[in-house]
Amino acid sequence: MRKKQVWKKWMKRGRYLFLVLFFAFLVTDSLLPFHPEIPYSTLVLTAEDRPMMAFLSKDDKWRMYLEEEEISEEIRDAFLLKEDRWFYYHPGFNPISILRAGIQNLRDGRRSSGASTLTMQVVRLLEPRPRTYLSKLIEIFRAVQLEWHYSKDEILQMYLNLVPYGGNVEGVKAASLLYFQRMPSQLSPARITTLAVVPNRPGSWKLEKGNQELKTARNRWLRNFAEDGWIDGETLETALNEEMDIDRKEQEPVAPHLAYRLFASESGPVIRSHIRYEVQRKCEELTRQYVQSLKYFRITNASVLIIDNESRKVVAYLGSADFNDKSSQGEVDGVRAVRSPGSTLKPFVYGWAIERGIITPKTILYDAPVTFAGYSPENYDLRFHGAITSADALAHSLNIPAVSLLREFGVEEFIRKSGNAGFGQIHEDRDKLGLSMILGGCGVRLEELCNAYASLADGGEYRPLRYTRQDSGMLHFPLMSEEAAFLIAEMLTGLNRPDLPRDWQSGKSVPRIAWKTGTSYGRRDGWSIGFNRRYTIGVWTGNFDNSGSPELNGADIATPLLFRLFMAIDNQSNMHWLNPPEGLSVRAICTETGQVPGEHCVNKGSDYFLPGISRHQYCDCRQELLTNSSGTELYCRSCAPPDAVKKIFRVYPAAMIRYFTSEQVPYAALPPHNPRCPRIIQEEGPRITHPRDQASYLIEKGDDTKLALQAQVDAEVKEVYWYLNDRYLGSCDPSEPFLTTMPSGEAKISCTDDRGRTSHVRISVRRF
Repeated sequence: MRKKQVWKKWMKRGRYLFLVLFFAFLVTDSLLPFHPEIPYSTLVLTAEDRPMMAFLSKDDKWRMYLEEEEISEEIRDAFLLKEDRWFYYHPGFNPISILRAGIQNLRDGRRSSGASTLTMQVVRLLEPRPRTYLSKLIEIFRAVQLEWHYSKDEILQMYLNLVPYGGNVEGVKAASLLYFQRMPSQLSPARITTLAVVPNRPGSWKLEKGNQELKTARNRWLRNFAEDGWIDGETLETALNEEMDIDRKEQEPVAPHLAYRLFASESGPVIRSHIRYEVQRKCEELTRQYVQSLKYFRITNASVLIIDNESRKVVAYLGSADFNDKSSQGEVDGVRAVRSPGSTLKPFVYGWAIERGIITPKTILYDAPVTFAGYSPENYDLRFHGAITSADALAHSLNIPAVSLLREFGVEEFIRKSGNAGFGQIHEDRDKLGLSMILGGCGVRLEELCNAYASLADGGEYRPLRYTRQDSGMLHFPLMSEEAAFLIAEMLTGLNRPDLPRDWQSGKSVPRIAWKTGTSYGRRDGWSIGFNRRYTIGVWTGNFDNSGSPELNGADIATPLLFRLFMAIDNQSNMHWLNPPEGLSVRAICTETGQVPGEHCVNKGSDYFLPGISRHQYCDCRQELLTNSSGTELYCRSCAPPDAVKKIFRVYPAAMIRYFTSEQVPYAALPPHNPRCPRIIQEEGPRITHPRDQASYLIEKGDDTKLALQAQVDAEVKEVYWYLNDRYLGSCDPSEPFLTTMPSGEAKISCTDDRGRTSHVRISVRRF
C-alpha cells in the first residue's frame, strides 16, 4: 500500500513538473520564436515540369525548393533509414539516443557518438553553432519548437531542402539537377542512396565522377537498405553495378529571355510556365539555323512567339536567335522590344471597318494619288493600282486604301480599340499619332501583335496572354465581331499575293494559315504574323542595333521562318475552322464598285455582308445621260434639244480619274457639257470635300504641314481656283489637291471653278 502511495505522489509531482516545463516552453517560445525563412533559389519550369532555368538564392546558394509532391516514398524512406528511423515517433529529440550517446562518449573519453535527430539536424543547418554541450541543449529546444509549429512532413521537407552537398549546393533537388541533370522523381535507387550518403561527409565524399570511396559507401548503404526491405534483390544488383556518372554542370537554359522575365516579375521558389519543351527546342533550333543564313545580308537576329489560340498560353518564347551571342546583342528580348510594325496593323482597320459597315470584302477601294492634310502615302512598290477590292487591297498590303479607311474609320477610334487590344505604346503615344500609324508610324511589341492576331483566330475574342500557371486568363471581351474576324482571316489565307516568299512560289508546300507581313521604314524590321486553328506564330527579323538592310522585308525574310515553324509544329492542321458565322449573309453586287447593283450595272457577282450593318448603297457607276446623236456633248434637262438621245456612260469617281491621269491610262471620259447651257452660270458651285465646313485643326508650333484643299466638281470643269480669306492662293486640276499652309485663327476657304461658280467653307486653326 505504501509503494502505491509513493508512486501516486511521484506521478503527481511529475505532472506538475511537466506543466511547469510546458508553461516555461510556451513562454520561451513566445520570447524566442523560431519560424525559419529559408531563401530558396528560383526554378522556372516548362509545362511538363522540366527545368528551364534556375537562379541563385539571395545568399548565393543553389538551394532549389523540393515540393511536397516531389518527395517520393523512396527518397523519404532512404533518408529516414539513413538518418533517423524514429523520426515520426519522437518530439524532436530522442532520449534513448541521447542516453546511449552519453554513455558511449563517457566510456570512450571523447565524443565518438552523436544523438542528433533529423529535426535537430535541421536546426543545425538553419543555425550553425560550435559543437558544444550548450549548443546541443539549444538544438534540442529549437527542435522541440520546430515540432510544435510544423508537421513531421514539413520538417522532413525542410531537411531535404537544406541538406549540404558541398560548396554552395544544398538540398536534394539542387544536387539532383546539378550533378545528375535529373529531377528528383527521375533518380534511380543508386542515385538516391548517393544523395543520402554524401551529407555525412560532403567534404571528402565529393559528388564527382569515379569517386570510389563514395561508391563504396553507397554500396554499403544499398545493402543495408535492402536488408530493411527498401529494395529487392534484383534491384540491389542493378544498383550496385551502376556507375558513378556524376558530372557537375548546369543545364542549357530553355527560353532564357522568358525565364529572366518571370524571375523578375514573379515571386516564389518555383515558377511554372506554359512553355512546351519540344516546341521551344524546335523553335530555337530552326531560328538559330535560319538566322545563320541571313547574316550574309547583315541581318543578325530574329524573335519568335508561339501562342495556343484557345487558351492564350505562350508555348514558345524566343527573344533572340541566340541568347549567348553577344556580338548580335542576343540578351535583348525582341518579344518585348518596341518596334515599328510596318503593315501588320492593317488587318485591324479593315476588320473594324467591316464591323462598322464601311466596307465588305468586295467593296471597291481606290489606290490612286492622294494627299491627306499634306500627307501623301505611297505603296511599297511605288506604283498605283487603281480600283481594287478590299480583300485584294489587304492581301496586296496597299497603303493608300488602308490610310483612306483609317481616315474614314477615325484615328482616335482606332487608337482606342488598339489600346483595348493591348498595344501599350500606341495607347501611350495616342496624342502624337496620325494616319501614318497604319503604315508603321507607331510602336508595337511582338507579343502584342501576336495576341491581337490570336484574337482573329479565336472569333475576335480578346484574352490576355498566359505565361505562367498563375495567369488565370479569366478576362475576355470581343475585340472584333466574329463576322469581321472571319472575313479578315479569309482575306489573309489566299496565296495569290505579292508577299508569298519567292522561294515558296515554285511548288513548295505552303502551310494552311492566314498571315500578314510588314516591313518598317528604312528596312529595319521584317514581320510575319500567321495563325491557323491551333496556333498563332509571330516572327520578327532585324538587328537590335536598329540598323537596316536592303534585303530586309517581311515577305522574303520573316515569312520563310514562319512557314518552317508551322510546318514543324502543326503540319497536319487545316483551315476547317473558317466556317461563316451565322451573322453573315451573301448578296448580289456590282463587281465594278462592290455596291448593290444599280439599274444599269452589267458586271455582277456576290459578296458577304452584315445585314443591317453593311452599307446598302446602289451602284451608279453606269448612268443614263442625255447627249447629242454623236455622243460628243452632254445635256441636262434645261438645255436638252428635242433630238437629244439617252446613252449609258461609265462614270468614274475623282480618285479613278487621278489614277488614270497619273498612270497615263486611257479611259472613256465623259463628254463636255453643252457650253450654251443656261444653267452653267446659275448652278451651285463646286463642293469642297476637304476641309469640312466648321472643322477645327490643332497644329503643333513649328509644324509646317500643309493642309490639302480639295473639291468635287462637274466632269466638264478643267481647273479650280482657291482663295483664303478672299485672297487668291492659286489654281490646280480638279482631280488634284491644292496644298497650302494655314495661319492660326478663323479662316474662310473659297473654291471657284472655271465656269465662275463658287463655294465656301469656314474652319479654325489653333497652334500649341
